[in-house]
Amino acid sequence: MTAELLERLIACIGSLLVGGTASWQLRNELPLHGLDAQVTKLLLGLMIVGCVLALLASLNVLGAFA
Repeated sequence: MTAELLERLIACIGSLLVGGTASWQLRNELPLHGLDAQVTKLLLGLMIVGCVLALLASLNVLGAFA
């Protein structure tokens, strides 16, 4: 097992865990109203987008040069 494969495996597992948790929490936050709830929804959405990008990079879809 090379270091690159290990790094990609850790990134894949981490992005699935963090993205799944953020998605679950966003689902719980959806019915809430107020400024703090709106900011929380925005930050959770950005976290989910980041996890999707990390997952795509770990699967060698994004950032594959050469």
